[in-house]
Amino acid sequence: MTVESTAARSDARRSGTGGKRATQAATGRAAGNGTAEAPEAATAAGTPRKAAAKTSRKPAAESTGSTKSAGKTTRKAPAKSAAKAAAKAPAKGRAPAKASAKAPAKAPAKARGSAKARTRAPGDGPGQPEPELVQLLTPEGERVTHPDYDVDLSAEEIQGLYRDMVLTRRFDAEATALQRQGELGLWASLLGQEAAQIGSGRALRPDDYVFPTYREHGVAWCRDVDPTMLLGMFRGVNNGGWDPNTNNFHLYTIVIGSQVLHATGYAMGVAKDGADSAVIAYFGDGASSQGDVAEAFTFSAVYNAPVVFFCQNNQWAISEPTERQSRVPIYQRAQGFGFPGVRVDGNDVLACLAVTKAAVERARAGEGPMLIEAFTYRMGAHTTSDDPTRYRSDEERTEWEAKDPIQRLRVYLESAGLADDAFFAGVEEESEAMGRHVREAIRTMPDPDTMAIFENAYADGHALVDEERAQFASYLASFADSDSQEGR
Repeated sequence: MTVESTAARSDARRSGTGGKRATQAATGRAAGNGTAEAPEAATAAGTPRKAAAKTSRKPAAESTGSTKSAGKTTRKAPAKSAAKAAAKAPAKGRAPAKASAKAPAKAPAKARGSAKARTRAPGDGPGQPEPELVQLLTPEGERVTHPDYDVDLSAEEIQGLYRDMVLTRRFDAEATALQRQGELGLWASLLGQEAAQIGSGRALRPDDYVFPTYREHGVAWCRDVDPTMLLGMFRGVNNGGWDPNTNNFHLYTIVIGSQVLHATGYAMGVAKDGADSAVIAYFGDGASSQGDVAEAFTFSAVYNAPVVFFCQNNQWAISEPTERQSRVPIYQRAQGFGFPGVRVDGNDVLACLAVTKAAVERARAGEGPMLIEAFTYRMGAHTTSDDPTRYRSDEERTEWEAKDPIQRLRVYLESAGLADDAFFAGVEEESEAMGRHVREAIRTMPDPDTMAIFENAYADGHALVDEERAQFASYLASFADSDSQEGR
C-alpha cells in the first residue's frame, strides 16, 4: 500500500464519501483561500444546501459504470510499472546517496526558515477542508444573510458595536504601552479579537454569568467593569479588583481551562435553582487541549447545563498552531459529547452577536450546552513576554489585517449611510480621552497594604497564619531600621 493511498483513505474517512458531508468538503476546498465568501455567496444567491448536495451526488451516480470498466483495464498496470521502477531504483539510487548523507547537517536551518516563512491557510489540519463559517459581514464590509442566524439592529446599535470595539482596542493598546514602560508586570493583548468579544458580550443579559480567561477585556467592557480595574492584577496591587457578583463577571483566570469547569458547575446550580439565566465560559484554542475542558463538556451534557462554551480560536496557543492541537475543527468536538457546535467568523461582530444570542437563548430554554468556535486571529503577541516573529510569518499577519473587524464594520457603516464623519470623529476623540484616563489611573494607583495578604485566609484566624504575619512584619521592620541607621 502506498503512502498516497493511505492518506487518501484517511481523508475520505474524515470528510465522508457522499451526500451532505461530501458537498461540505467540496465547498470547503473551494473556499480554501481563507475567506468564507464562497459558502456565503451560495447561500445569499438562494441555492439551498440540500439541492446542492443532490447535484453533487448525481454525476457520481452517472459515472459508476465507467468506473467499473476502467478498473478492469488499469488494475494490473500500476503493479507492473511499480515492479519495473523497483528493479531500476537500486541502480539509480546509488548516486544521490552521497549527497543525502550531508543533508542532515543543513536540515535544522532549513526547517527553521520554512516554519517562519510559512503562511498557513485557515484550515484545521493537513489535508482537511475548511469548514463553513457563519458570516453576516464580509471582510469587504458587505452585509450578507445566513439561513440560521441573523440580527436586526438599528443604526444606533451598530454604531454602539463600532464604538465598543474602538474603545476596547485603544484601552488594550494603552495597557501594552504601559507594560513596555514598566508600569505593568505583564499584559495579554486582545488585538484582532475585538469582534468576537464585543459581539458575544453584547448578546448577554445582565443576569447571565461570565467566566473569562485573562484576555476578555472586551467582554469586561460589555459587563461595565471599570477598565482600570483590569490593570490592578497585572500591576500587582490586587487579586482582581472587582466584585464578581456586581457585574456577573468572574475574576480573570490565569490557570488554563479551569474556568470552564467552574462555569459548568455554576450552570448546574442555576438549573437546580430554576433560574432562566445562562452561563458563558470563554477559553482559547490552546485551552481546548486541557482535560478540564473535556470534563466540563461531559458534565454539561449529562446534566443539560445552561452553559455556552465560547472558544476564541486565534490559531496560536503561544507558538503552537491549531493544526498541532486538533485533528478536527474545534467546534466539531461538541458532537462527541452530545451537544451542538458552530463555527462563526470571529472577525464579524454581527455574526458573533447573532450566534451567541441564539446559543444563550437556547440555554435559557433548557436545551442544554452549545459550543461556539469564533475563528479569529491574534494580531499581536500572546503576552508582552512573547515574540510572535519567531514562529509565524509577516505574510500571515498581513493576510489577516485585511480582515480587521473594526475596519470591516466601519466600511459597512459608511457604505450603508449609517454613520457620518462627525460620529467617527467623536469616537476617536473619546478613545483619546480614554487613553489619558488609563495612563493617569495606573500611575496614581495606590500600593496595597503589605500585610493584607494575611487577611481573609481563615474566617476565624489561624495560629500558623498569625506566626507568619509576625515574621513578615519583623522582616519589613528590618528595612526601616537599616534606613534610619544610614540617615544618621
